[in-house]
Amino acid sequence: MSKEHIGFIGLGLMGRAMVECLQKDGYKVTVLGNRDRTGVEEALARGGSEGANAREVAEATDIVMLCMGTSEQVEGRIYGDDGVLAGVKEGQIVIDFGTSLPGSTIKIGADIDAKGAFYMDAPIGRTPAHAVDGLLNLMCSGDKGAFDRAKPVLDVLGENVFHLGKLGSGHTIKLINNFFAQTVAMGMAEAFVTADAAEIDRQALYDVMAAGPLRSGMMDFIRNYAVDGQIDLAFSVDNAGKDVGYFREMSAELGLNSRMSACASNTLNEARDAGEGDMMVPEMVDWMSRNLPKG
Repeated sequence: MSKEHIGFIGLGLMGRAMVECLQKDGYKVTVLGNRDRTGVEEALARGGSEGANAREVAEATDIVMLCMGTSEQVEGRIYGDDGVLAGVKEGQIVIDFGTSLPGSTIKIGADIDAKGAFYMDAPIGRTPAHAVDGLLNLMCSGDKGAFDRAKPVLDVLGENVFHLGKLGSGHTIKLINNFFAQTVAMGMAEAFVTADAAEIDRQALYDVMAAGPLRSGMMDFIRNYAVDGQIDLAFSVDNAGKDVGYFREMSAELGLNSRMSACASNTLNEARDAGEGDMMVPEMVDWMSRNLPKG
């Protein structure tokens, strides 16, 4: 039985790694990039093809995958005369791997459903290095029958592939996850700078904290930079702030007043607005060192 023809839209660091993984497993892939053609050229060199626009990608393929940075970018590729929706076919599956607003996901899902096709959200955990080797965590939601049909290809991309229920559940869980992660990261960065002010060794602080129930992977990411100057979490302040902002927007739509996310959001946005959005999240230790002191 032949493998599905995959359409892949969005070839940033994560998207191009996922395309490489699919092509290594023998999938035929048609890609659509944006300004940076690096990922497109790599896919073409491995035997892939390039679509002129999102509509053409949808018309030519069996499953359409999107890996983009924001809900606005996803909607830009879904709607319009040259969008996915204009070319989608009955029974076709469209999957958003980005971190998007659940409200936008549900709206797109309804419009895709009206064409007799299926929309799934499947936000990603882990890094592009994991993606190349098919070791992502995929938080999928949407129609269970569509998920079951797509699972063989999802299993190529992911080591852990979850089905989490109704459409939008994956994006909701991803935003909760990222809000919590960034709150821990900002708290740990401030903890190290507070230790500096008190003339307490950073490693000594970490040893005590890590010996109890506080220890986590995110705590270790911040420690590795604060103590060893090592960046294990290649996630920018811009992206972190966007995700926490999406969490706050989602919370408001649910009728909630998110108190805990405000501190992480304000801190990340302050760094971004000062022109430091390209920093990696662990480097917020340095930003805290420059911006916590009074005066």
